Amino acid sequence: MSMVALHDLLCATRGSQAPVCRDAERAASIGFAAFRARVHAMAAWLHTYAGPRCALCIDDTYEFACALFAVLACGKEPVIPASATPGYLADLAGSYDTVLTDADLRAIASVPVADLAAHSDLSIDRDARLTLYTSGSSGTPKPVHKTLAQFDAEVRTLEREWGALAGDATVVASVPHRHIYGLLFRVLWPLAAGRPFDRTAMGEPQQLQARIDAYRATVVVSAPAQLSRWPALAGFATLAPAPRAFFSSGGPLDPHAANEYAAAFGAAPVEIYGSTETGGIGWRRQSDSSGSSESSESSESSGSSAWRPLAGIDARRGADGALEVRSPHLVHHDWHRTDDAVTFDADGRFILQGRLDRIVKLDGKRVSLPELEARLVLHPYVAQAATVLLAGASRERIGAVVALSEAGSAALRDSGRIAMANTLHRHLAGYFDAVVLPRRWRFRIALPFDTRGKLPAAALAQAFEPDAQGVDVLAQARGGDVIHYVLRVPPTLAHFAGHFPGVPILPGVVQLDWAIRFAAEHVPGVRAVASIDRLKFMAPVRPGAMLGLTLSHDATRRRVQFAYRLGERDCASGVIVYRELAGEQARAPAGERA
Repeated sequence: MSMVALHDLLCATRGSQAPVCRDAERAASIGFAAFRARVHAMAAWLHTYAGPRCALCIDDTYEFACALFAVLACGKEPVIPASATPGYLADLAGSYDTVLTDADLRAIASVPVADLAAHSDLSIDRDARLTLYTSGSSGTPKPVHKTLAQFDAEVRTLEREWGALAGDATVVASVPHRHIYGLLFRVLWPLAAGRPFDRTAMGEPQQLQARIDAYRATVVVSAPAQLSRWPALAGFATLAPAPRAFFSSGGPLDPHAANEYAAAFGAAPVEIYGSTETGGIGWRRQSDSSGSSESSESSESSGSSAWRPLAGIDARRGADGALEVRSPHLVHHDWHRTDDAVTFDADGRFILQGRLDRIVKLDGKRVSLPELEARLVLHPYVAQAATVLLAGASRERIGAVVALSEAGSAALRDSGRIAMANTLHRHLAGYFDAVVLPRRWRFRIALPFDTRGKLPAAALAQAFEPDAQGVDVLAQARGGDVIHYVLRVPPTLAHFAGHFPGVPILPGVVQLDWAIRFAAEHVPGVRAVASIDRLKFMAPVRPGAMLGLTLSHDATRRRVQFAYRLGERDCASGVIVYRELAGEQARAPAGERA
């Protein structure tokens, strides 16, 4: 593919029909001439707007791309909020002069492609400024000012690393274009390389095969939480044709998920490490111990948890253990200190050791939350761990959310949640003062990463509260196609009201709803219930009960068997039969059809 500098994009000599954007829902493709015409129309309209800063609150990725370059061509500054909610925009009110929405852009008539020659080419300053927003360490939106030249340097880095692998594939994504990862991988890199991008994000895993059917050659851009869901999709291992690459960013991909991709497609997803401030810093493929890209002939022997700096990036460990980088993706040429602690291996790769800025004090004792997490993952029962400071009635305490390894899941099923917490408590007691050890524990199959692959403190704290339906999920564990939950039924649960006066009992329909809802977290399509078979209620569930829920999935027959237990006593069971998804029968291998 021929790369074009981003500031020269509107005057590039590309074929008029060279695809810029593909729209699977309309079975349409938008060519380069139409893209330029649309940008010209928006630029002409924007010239009438007062104010130099335009907030782009646009959901349609194609229209967003057109508006972005129209704003730049007008000499105005694009401001890209992380969210378009009214409250979020109110917080940023002093940071923009104009808000552009999808509705605004629909009112702009496109310039006919045939008339484009009458319009002079629009020039863009290579150092034009763009502003993005991150959540910041406190959760308050934090502006990050970057230049188009920085983005241009970064897309050239991406093309050097993976351009040959991506080729002419269409970029499909499940991440938003409002954040730097989506902006780079969904919009700017494809535009610079002449590679088409999909118009809409994949909201559900079932849409992946539909995109592949429509485009054939694809590159998938997603986040760890989403990628971890896709292996449960019926026919996942037989996606055809297989995407040329899966990209992931925003947090570490669960090793179990990485192994599932490696088994299905020969290689794990390419994980990108960086930040809005720094841009891309490093990458890894957990299935690849060499840590080399497709074009590299180097071979190393250290573990696949390490990250290799991207081409052109210098990295070192600072005196305080922080990762420091020097990069063309930065606005300066000096060393930039991050807040991530690292160690380096003999081959120049780095291993992340957590954040340096998460230090808390309990009863006069200081403790590093990253250090707690790093010690936790040394235990064979732990795949990933995150800690959070929780407010209590009388004092603060630390909560730990732990994603269990296969051995940990087996131990939880065999010995129970309390025994697991005690085991990990004793493990940490060898390194830390007792007063700073976690007092509350939650065990999960995966950590609660958000759609951007981030792990916000608010999401971790929410793991210690009842969910939206009022049930407290204390533990999850997986063993093959069997998932085990430990649930606490709060005495204040609304479902007890009136059922029955004086002798409150959890309604059976609520237990059924919970079974379907929890199964839907792991089994796409289970909400399309065809029938409930062999439904039994054997024992009442009272307020405060500690319930064990086991879900057993039979994908071939599209069934999920559920069973609730109170201690050693069965209290409810049944089988959820769900309908076949549209198109699934045609795609499934003969041996997998019911």
